[in-house]
Amino acid sequence: MSIGGSGMPGVGRREVLGAAGAAVCGVALSGCGGNAKPNVAGIKGKVIAKTADVPVGGGALIAKWKIVITQPTAGVYKAFSAACPHKGCSVGKPKDGKMTCPCHGSQFSAETGQCLKGPADAPLTAYQVKVEGDGLILV
Repeated sequence: MSIGGSGMPGVGRREVLGAAGAAVCGVALSGCGGNAKPNVAGIKGKVIAKTADVPVGGGALIAKWKIVITQPTAGVYKAFSAACPHKGCSVGKPKDGKMTCPCHGSQFSAETGQCLKGPADAPLTAYQVKVEGDGLILV
């Protein structure tokens, strides 16, 4: 005999809805996990962005490699892992000197990668970048 019309013996509507809700939450949160640090070994020495793509006071997100490049002041370029150390979500492009993780609100300095606001409690991984011509190369 089914309880609550679920079609499953001994299982009520609340149990079915609770299980469905847990499954949906699990899928939604799975986007936050995964590879917290990108593998950059294969792109070192290669042009990963053009200087024109990284505005002064802003930056560019290179989603393919989960890297964010910033230009906090004219001619100074910084590169960081875009993976938030909290759960691995990609931070957004810099705005007002900060990069914000859309998943849980952590904020990071666009100049240093340091964590400014949690729940993350570690900085973004920094990478060395150099300018060659109009290209930005990961060192």
